[in-house]
Amino acid sequence: MPKEVRNQLAARRVKTEAKPGRYADGNGLYLVVSDHGARWWQWRGTVRGRRREIGMGSAYLVPLVDARATAAEWRAIARSGGDPAEARDKDRRETITFEEAARHVWREQVESEAKNPKHIRVWIQSMESFAFPTLGSRDVASITQADVLTVLAPIWTEKEETARRVRQRIKAVLEWARVSGYCDGVNPVEGVERALPRQKRKVRHMPAVAYDKLPEVYARLAESDGMAARALRFAILTAARSSEVREATWIEIDREGRVWTVPGERMKTGEEHRVPLSEAALAILDDLPKVDTYIFPGARPGRPLSDVALGKALRTVTSKMGIEAVPHGFRSTLRDWTSEETNTPHAVAEMALAHAIPNAVEKAYRRGDLFEKRRVLMDRWAEYAVWKGPIGSA
Repeated sequence: MPKEVRNQLAARRVKTEAKPGRYADGNGLYLVVSDHGARWWQWRGTVRGRRREIGMGSAYLVPLVDARATAAEWRAIARSGGDPAEARDKDRRETITFEEAARHVWREQVESEAKNPKHIRVWIQSMESFAFPTLGSRDVASITQADVLTVLAPIWTEKEETARRVRQRIKAVLEWARVSGYCDGVNPVEGVERALPRQKRKVRHMPAVAYDKLPEVYARLAESDGMAARALRFAILTAARSSEVREATWIEIDREGRVWTVPGERMKTGEEHRVPLSEAALAILDDLPKVDTYIFPGARPGRPLSDVALGKALRTVTSKMGIEAVPHGFRSTLRDWTSEETNTPHAVAEMALAHAIPNAVEKAYRRGDLFEKRRVLMDRWAEYAVWKGPIGSA
């Protein structure tokens, strides 16, 4: 029988170097790293004739040397006919409340990883407003489906999107508690929606400028030398999301190749996106001073332009025209124009907007990004948007 290999992991690798996956160390000990960077210990072995996986705790809280000692102890217990989970629960004196667990998850998985400050703030605020009043002081091991229902029922049909996100966040907290060894069994959030009324999902359309008004709006924005107005014009010509434009950096621009490459970490889809740049878009960039890493810097050095600034600049123009619109709505404007005024294939229009491909089979077979076809589309869009006729004419 080959000798079992042990002690495969190093402390540094456990803390920082290991990529998402499962890593064996020996004696049934595994390090599990999630796609979001969470790290926990798991013991795998045969307990009373059945294969078992038992959470040992967060790798941030349980040192490698302690995890190895526990794994060796649990293996011995299993070989003698005992149950390591029972031994763990009997020996463990420490408990954790839901609020303590939630704040730990927020610090380790949200605050330290998320790029969007608003998401970081709203995540914990939603827990404070809806979950903590009922679950905050409870030991995570004592929380049941009925408790989760108590949190979700009052908001399930009144605040549908908020309720779904609170449900998702409670589930994430309790899942962390489970793999960290603070509770066992099925996550009580699983299946809880079966006891809740069916939500009437409403499609929320972003207020957008009608495409026949777009050239006039663009012309009015062009009258301003403000950074926000320039960023809005660039957003219109690239069909990019406002956050992608605001956080764009000069290093992402290939002037000679007429392409802007947005890295995957800044894209909603998580995948790199190449944006063809029209001559009008390049003219905006050429007119900007390179005084900051960001193409459209905010008032404070080293910080990008704020979303509030873009909204304010747009309202300055649209309010005079009696139009309700938000910066994100320009993407809908392009989509409507493409459908109504061009023969652009659906796939090209969707790729121009960097929409995710929902069909797994289609995604598997579509290997290209239709870049040259998108370049033709964006050049035509620029010709339409940068309209030089008198303001107010048809």
